[in-house]
Order: sequence, then C-alpha cells, then structure tokens
Amino acid sequence: MSKILRLFSVTLLASFSFSIAAATVSQIEAVQDAAEKHVADIISVPKNGKINITAGNLDSRMRLTDCPVPLGTDVPGRQQLNTSVTVMVSCDQDNWQVYIPVKIELMTPSVVAKRPLNRGMTIASNDLAIQMVNSRFQRGRTYTQPARLIGSKVKRTVGMGEPISSSDVCAVCRNDDVLITAQGNGLNIVAKGTALSDGALGEQIKVKNNKSKRLVDATISAVGEVTVNF
Repeated sequence: MSKILRLFSVTLLASFSFSIAAATVSQIEAVQDAAEKHVADIISVPKNGKINITAGNLDSRMRLTDCPVPLGTDVPGRQQLNTSVTVMVSCDQDNWQVYIPVKIELMTPSVVAKRPLNRGMTIASNDLAIQMVNSRFQRGRTYTQPARLIGSKVKRTVGMGEPISSSDVCAVCRNDDVLITAQGNGLNIVAKGTALSDGALGEQIKVKNNKSKRLVDATISAVGEVTVNF
C-alpha cells in the first residue's frame, strides 16, 4: 500500500468519527471542484492547447461536514503533473481531510490521418485533418500544419485518426532525386543531387551532388528540396 493510501486510511479513521451523517452530493462535489481547481491553477497550458481535468469519485459513505471556511488544497509529496495526480482537500476548522485522484488530459492540436495511410503512399491534402489530441498519444515530433506534410511519403502505416510524427514520413527519402540550394555570401547555387537517407522537414541528411559527386550535409527545406549553407 502506498504512503498516500496509508495516510488516506488513517485520516478517514481519525477524522470522520465525530460525524453522524454521510457526505451529501453537494459536499462531495465541493471536494471534487476544489481538487480540480487546484490542479488547473498549478499546471501550464501550452499555446493553442487545452487541459481536461477530472476529479475521481468519492465514496458517498464518507462523513464530511459543510466546511465553514474555504477548503484547503495541496499536492502532497513529489508527484509529477502528467496523466494523474493525487490532491489533498482539507477543512482545517472541522479537522478533516481527504485524498482524491485527479485525471489530467493535455490536449494539443495535431495533424492526423483522415484515413489509414499505408507504407509507400504519397500524402495528399485530403488525407489530413487537424484534431485536438491527447499528448500521451503523441510520439516524437508531430505537426500542426498539414501543408508541411503534403507530398511526403509514408514510411510506416498510420491508422485513421492517429497523429502523424516525423518518424512516420519522409519529405525526402533515400535515393530520391533532390534539388540542392547552396546559400551564402549573397549567392544561391542550385544543383541536382541524390538523398542518401530518409528525413522529415527540418532534419539534416547526407546528399550527393550528382555533378561533383561531393557529399554534403543538407537540411530538408521542402518535399524534394534541401538547403546547404556555406
């Protein structure tokens, strides 16, 4: 039994013996609301994101009083604010406290597959949609702009409704013909090349200049295009 659960059991035995009535619906809701508000106050919401916070159920047989002062709240121990947290809700004046689990869902906008995307497919605009996705289901680097994925090839199967990550696609795939743009000192030099590995937008890969046969490190700037700075 965890330390928090042991504290919970001891607290119930010691604190509720003086009460004569089981907790009312309004008392339980007050405890849940206080726990949810506490978590909302201490957690950061990312830009364009939202957080769903849901307090767990309490046993209606618990004995609580209508606290005459605002309920106290705290997150005991060194808990991580990830998918769930346990909040202590207390009434100092009436000498009671309870521990309640709170579920946390961090939702952020992400590009998802509108239909199953099979390996080898070239992604089109009608294959994509933007949805709010629970961060626990996002792996690696995901996307918020569908345009950055159009024309990319699927490297591994993506199910309908699943967020697309950089490891699922390649804007440039190994052995693809690419357009190399070399930039520096006010000059832009364009050449044709061959990609020597897979990569997503913004990633760096090795590219061979087809004319000079030279190998260079290039950054993928668009589907089928890479940039080299000199």
